[in-house]
Amino acid sequence: MENETKTKNKFWKGVLVGSLVTAFAGLIIVGVATGISLIGRAVMDNRAQIRRQTEAEAEGDGRGLDMDNIGQKIDTLQQLVDKYFLFDENIDEDQMEAGIYKGMMAGLQDPYTVYYTEEEYQTLTEETEGVYCGIGVLVSQNISSGLVTALRVFHGSPAEEAGMKKGDILYKVGETEASTTELDVLVQQEIRGEEGTWVDITVLREGEEVELKIQRRIVEVTTVESQMLEDHIGYIQVTQFELVTGGQFAEAVDLLQGQGMERLIIDLRDNPGGVLDSVVEMAAYLLPEGQWDGTIVSTSDKNGKGDRYYSENGKIRFESDLGQSDPRYPKKDGHQLDIPMVVLINGNSASASEVLAGALKDYGYAKLVGTTSFGKGIVQSLVQLEDGSAVKITVSHYYTPGGIDLHKKGLEPDVEVEQEIPEDLVGAFEIPLERDNQVQKAIEVLKSGW
Repeated sequence: MENETKTKNKFWKGVLVGSLVTAFAGLIIVGVATGISLIGRAVMDNRAQIRRQTEAEAEGDGRGLDMDNIGQKIDTLQQLVDKYFLFDENIDEDQMEAGIYKGMMAGLQDPYTVYYTEEEYQTLTEETEGVYCGIGVLVSQNISSGLVTALRVFHGSPAEEAGMKKGDILYKVGETEASTTELDVLVQQEIRGEEGTWVDITVLREGEEVELKIQRRIVEVTTVESQMLEDHIGYIQVTQFELVTGGQFAEAVDLLQGQGMERLIIDLRDNPGGVLDSVVEMAAYLLPEGQWDGTIVSTSDKNGKGDRYYSENGKIRFESDLGQSDPRYPKKDGHQLDIPMVVLINGNSASASEVLAGALKDYGYAKLVGTTSFGKGIVQSLVQLEDGSAVKITVSHYYTPGGIDLHKKGLEPDVEVEQEIPEDLVGAFEIPLERDNQVQKAIEVLKSGW
C-alpha cells in the first residue's frame, strides 16, 4: 500500500510538468507517414540497404554501441533470470526482447523516437479516414511526465455521454496506467476496440478519481467546421489534419466565399497536427505561388539535405535532395485566397498546425492571434524492419517558407491574448464564439484594416 501511495503521489505531481504530444483517443492515428502530431514520410523500402549503410557508417566513424559487451551482459542477465527469478510462469520472452529494443530507443532521450512491435506497428498504419470505433476524445500526453489529458471531448460522442470532460487526466485505461504507455499505443490498443465493447477509464478531475465506463462505437468526426460571422467574417475551425481535411477545408472556404466572405479567421487552437499532405494542400489553396519560390514547408536532416513542398505553375510539387520521389505529387492547385486573415493559435497548436500558421505568416497573408504555439519543428520517419516491427525516428528539422526553425520555440503571435473563460462557463462543453475573447480579438484585428 505504501508503494502504491508513492506511485500515485508521483503521478499527481507530474500534472503541470513538461510539454505535450497528442493523438485522437479511439478516433485517429495521425497518418502512416506522420506518427503523432508530426510531419514526415515513411521510409519502408530498401531496408537491407539502410541497415548495411547504417552499420558501415557506424564502423567507419568509430561511433556506436559495443555489441560484444552488450551481448555478454545480456547473457549474464539471462542467466540470473533463469537461476533466480521467482515468477517463471510470468516470463514472456517476446516482451523481454521488445523491452530491449524499446529501452535502446528510449536511451536516445528523444520522446518522438520509439520502437514498435509488429502488433503495435500494424495498428499504427491504419489510414486516417476520420471514421473509427472508439470513444470520441482528443487526448494529449505530457512528454516529461507521461500524463494523458482530454484536450477535446467531441459533441455526441460516447465519452461525452459517459461524463468525460475537457481537462480530465486519464489515470488508467482498464488496468493499464496511462502515464507509463506511449500515447499512440495506448489509444490504438487500449482505448479503441470492437464496436459495442466497453472500456473502463479512471480520470483525475480536481484532485479526485472518477470512474467512467464507456461503450465503444463507430464515431465520425468532421475535422473542419465553418460559419459566417457578422460583417462578412468567415470562421473555420480545424481540429486535426487527417487525409480528408484538405478537401473539407477547401469546401469550407468555397462555401464561405459563396456567402460573401470578406475576411477569414482560421482557428487552430488545440490542433495537435497530423497528416502533412493535408496541411500542404490547405496552404497551397490559400497562398500565391510567387513568393519564397512557392515554398510551403521544407526540411533538413543532419547532413543538410531534405525535402521541399511548393506550388508552381498551378500545381503542388515535391522535390528531395535525397533522391526520393513521391508518386502523390504533383497535385492540382491554381487557387489562392487574397483576403485579410487571422490564425488563432495556442500552446497546443503543434506540428502541422505550425506549418500552416508559419506559412501564412511568412507570406504576409495572416496575422497570428492568441498565445505562443507548441514548438514542434522536427520530422519523424516510420521505418519498418524486416521482422515486421518498426521504429519511428527523428530525422530532420522542418522550416517555414522564410527559413524559420521553430522547434522548442514555437510561433509567437502578432497579437498576444490569453483565453479567458467566463465564470459561468467553467467546465462547459464549449465557449460560444461571441463570448470567446480570443475570437473577439481576432475580429477586432481584422476590422482594424491591417
